[in-house]
Amino acid sequence: MSRLFVVNNPKNWPLHVPGVKVVSARSYLTDAEYSDIENAKVYNLCRSYRYMSSGYYVSLLAEARGHRAIPSIMTLQDMRQDAIFRIRSEDLDELIQRNLSHLKASKYQLGIYFGRTVARRYDKLAKELFSYFEAPLLRAQFVYRKKWELDQVFTIAVSDIPDWQRPFVVHAAEDYFRRYERKPRARKRFRYDLAILYNPDEGAPPSDPRALRKFSKAAETLGMETEMITREDYRRVAEFDALFIRETTAVNHHTYRFARRAAAEGLPVIDDPESIIRCTNKVYMAEMFDRYKLATPKTMIVHKDNASQVADELKLPCVVKQPDSSFSQGVVKLKTRGELNDEIARRLESSDLLIAQEFMPTDFDWRVGVLEGKALYVCRYFMAHRHWQILKRNTRGALTSGRVEPLKVARAPREVVRLAVAAASAVGDGLYGVDLKQRGDSFYVIEVNDNPSIEAGYEDSVLGDVLYTRIMKSLLRRILEYKGA
Repeated sequence: MSRLFVVNNPKNWPLHVPGVKVVSARSYLTDAEYSDIENAKVYNLCRSYRYMSSGYYVSLLAEARGHRAIPSIMTLQDMRQDAIFRIRSEDLDELIQRNLSHLKASKYQLGIYFGRTVARRYDKLAKELFSYFEAPLLRAQFVYRKKWELDQVFTIAVSDIPDWQRPFVVHAAEDYFRRYERKPRARKRFRYDLAILYNPDEGAPPSDPRALRKFSKAAETLGMETEMITREDYRRVAEFDALFIRETTAVNHHTYRFARRAAAEGLPVIDDPESIIRCTNKVYMAEMFDRYKLATPKTMIVHKDNASQVADELKLPCVVKQPDSSFSQGVVKLKTRGELNDEIARRLESSDLLIAQEFMPTDFDWRVGVLEGKALYVCRYFMAHRHWQILKRNTRGALTSGRVEPLKVARAPREVVRLAVAAASAVGDGLYGVDLKQRGDSFYVIEVNDNPSIEAGYEDSVLGDVLYTRIMKSLLRRILEYKGA
């Protein structure tokens, strides 16, 4: 892989990093030599990245040429968008407080060079910021306003780096190349590379280790080499041909950043960022179900103006749901009007909208796995022992669950399958788990989940290894479509 440092004027460039060619922005933009290079990594170190400047066009044309640009156009846009910046700041809040709490000043700036910083105590914070805003030379500014806040992150020129820190910058660059640039692998058996994002420390992951091994084996039989990656591998997403997320997703979370990064690079990804946004918000779900006339338990989108009407509309007991909850978290059953009013008031302090729903007690929930608009598997998820949900969390946060009863798609009630496919198709064409309840002969959609549970011995009990192969075939088809093969 060719490594290029693109700068405004190579004659004034003060740093020598072994194995890297320094070229001018003008040469990179205009010389045919650089447009014809394949598999290049372009480190854009121009003084300015403002819109339509040379620095902006270096990253833009690098991506058009199939080169890997750092910073990418997406990173440059993220730095300019206040909404994206606020989300990043909130994600890092705990780490920021832990790192800066000892400081007495009201403002602090941190230089970040290829993900490293001279102040070793802030190395983890520097790495996290670099993963959010991947640019070679950064400066982060923090301001104390009752607590420490990330005020801004901006790129800097090499002239902004103190002379005494420049040897460290060279060392950080060499370390970056050594640690994060993967050596080309032999392609004797495999045509494509698939990244599977997982969290080895997750308490209740969507797939257990055995299921992950089955996904890998299925991919390899189809000519895709798999690599298990974690949140530390964000900067490597573009090295792969597709991304498969097997970690519980959320919008304010690195899983969403991975999905968004893969989609921005043009890579097939399951779950795609749009599905994550839609499925992780129950307000969106409620509105979508209403739009598509899908049967659901009686539901209200609650706000300050109608909060007092919930008990009369839904009757008691009823269920209140946090908009972005998952794995039964943020979902509570309220039995009295006082409990209900207190819970709604408390939750409206942090969210302008909530979901309230009639309580529909059942012995089990239907779960239908849907892939590309077709039912893949069907299970009955029974309620946890002496509990009204399929998952029960104790005071220490540990989860217990009811039994799972798989059955053939053809043996499931036809209306369950029809409703599930309709609900999933309203979200997208990815992989979903649709939850439904049954009351008598009637069926009701509860929610559509991206990143559904697929564990060995449960969801795969009917299809066996075929289940994993079907999902991997979907990813392979998407790769072939993307590459025009």
